[in-house]
Amino acid sequence: MRCSIIRWGLRFALSPFIPLLANRVAGEEVYALPKYTTHSEQVANQTPVAALAMPVSGLRFEPRVDVQERNLAEGQADVSIRGGIFENTGFKIGVLALHDPQTGHYLAEIPIAPSMLLSPKILTGAANAFAGFNAEVGTIAYGWRPIESRGEAALALGNYATHRQSLYQAGVSSATVAGGILAADVDLARSESAGSVPFGDHHFERAAGRVQWRDAQSQTDLFAGTQHKFFGWPNLYTPFGVNETEDLHSQLYLLNHRTGTSADHYWEVGAYYRRNYDDYEYNRSIPGQFNPYQHTTQVRAFSLEGRQDFNRGVLAFHAQLMTDQLESTALTFGHFNTRHYLKLAVVPEWRWTSTTGQIQFRAGASYDDTNRDAAALSPIVAIEFGQSQGGRFYLNYAESSQVPTYTALNSNPVAGLFRGNANLGREISRNLETGFDFRVLGWSLESAVFYRRDDQLTDWTFTRGVTARTANAVDIATWGGELVAIRQTPRYRLVLGYTRLSKEAHYGAANIDASFYALNFAEHRLTAAVMLRLGAGWELRVDNEFRVQAKNLLRVVGGDQAWGAAVGLYYLPPRLRGLEFSALVDNLWDSDFQQVPGVPAARRQYSVGVAYRW
Repeated sequence: MRCSIIRWGLRFALSPFIPLLANRVAGEEVYALPKYTTHSEQVANQTPVAALAMPVSGLRFEPRVDVQERNLAEGQADVSIRGGIFENTGFKIGVLALHDPQTGHYLAEIPIAPSMLLSPKILTGAANAFAGFNAEVGTIAYGWRPIESRGEAALALGNYATHRQSLYQAGVSSATVAGGILAADVDLARSESAGSVPFGDHHFERAAGRVQWRDAQSQTDLFAGTQHKFFGWPNLYTPFGVNETEDLHSQLYLLNHRTGTSADHYWEVGAYYRRNYDDYEYNRSIPGQFNPYQHTTQVRAFSLEGRQDFNRGVLAFHAQLMTDQLESTALTFGHFNTRHYLKLAVVPEWRWTSTTGQIQFRAGASYDDTNRDAAALSPIVAIEFGQSQGGRFYLNYAESSQVPTYTALNSNPVAGLFRGNANLGREISRNLETGFDFRVLGWSLESAVFYRRDDQLTDWTFTRGVTARTANAVDIATWGGELVAIRQTPRYRLVLGYTRLSKEAHYGAANIDASFYALNFAEHRLTAAVMLRLGAGWELRVDNEFRVQAKNLLRVVGGDQAWGAAVGLYYLPPRLRGLEFSALVDNLWDSDFQQVPGVPAARRQYSVGVAYRW
């Protein structure tokens, strides 16, 4: 065991020094790579190996985000932040927080091409309490990318009969419309594979389009997208050695408008409709066993957010109104299947400026309510000192809350594979944190230390002798720290991350032997992303992750320590502008670590591809 830890440590330690092996040769011209879409600035490889690119693709090696995959991230991914669970993390597009009322497993079902979105921001603490929605711990927030006249076609082939294709085309009108620019883009993408393990096949398709109007101060985006995903995996959700499948159909229609002169003086408004259909099969060889298990959810939402600058201070405000509806063949044991939500947040901010920097003090609150649950009023307090040289120190305390999903509330409490509890109530999270950001010796450093208390958190648990997972409330205290270090030169970009977490959990009188989610977390997690320009059109991109996972009796293969890596080698011929060749490898070391306890890991996969951009 000790030898394996040393070997993993050496692999991780050597990765950041790859740039030193490619010092610029005297007189050599540094080849300027053509501009292309970056899905996440903290991750090296933007293109997945085995599936079409989705917003979740750029989060797998994100230092502040832990993506726990079933089959592959684009198949089913549980996304957590700071040791939370998959239902504690929200997704936000523009002003609108997306929501799946059935289960947080489907929160990442977003039929938007990553090329349409800006790089995500990870909102935690006071920022999440203000701008998040029904997400206690964190929110992954995307903005809409301004459309430029360009296009891209790509295809790739890999092992396990993998192939993927995509086409993106965008155009900008040469004539002004209502004093602004009218533009549009469309994305078509598909992927297919037999899977890296037997019965791990997938077939994905997406079609998305957008119309955009913008001028010097405003941008309006009207979007429509649809996505169909079929995939299988042994032990997908249950640890009983059965080949399970998911068949998902997602639709999203969205309107977002933003206008303003700066980040401190703007307002943004939007609305969306989301429909998600799920057909789950426990045993693909015997369709209908423990079934029918089919669900359709519909969500309608309206949101308003802004910041108004009043010289010595800023007034920040946020509001979201949402309704949902569930139709299900199995989730029929609860008290309701429709719900209305309301969130309001107002946070005034005061500023004092001196020769050494600026002090900002914020104090406000958010209000969350539904027609099915008790309301919650949550304070938000923060103080920040920004130095004139660019450094920043902050301290904040914030509370946030959310309500359970229908799978937890409406599943049969005494029979079946997933056992619910109709009496689960509102969950409350209290977060205290401090941190600093500064630059030193060419490095940009960001850090945070936090303590979070989650009360009545809904977790899914395992008890010996019970062949099901059960929804139980738990009180959890989490201590943690984060550090992200970034260095960028014309030759390379290096992103290092470290997260340390510790937890104490209390399930009350419940008889719990293991937790599938709340206690499935990395006590230590290190990431290293290297983006290296080799010259003459070659580029090497390497993502690394090393983790020490909390022990869990449900994890029967792979141990509690894991090394993950993804590598991409790209070649852009200098004399053939727009053309790109790539060779990608995922799970480079062929790790069998079970990211979700009891769920088999995907094996090493590779692909070669070609793309043309115009």
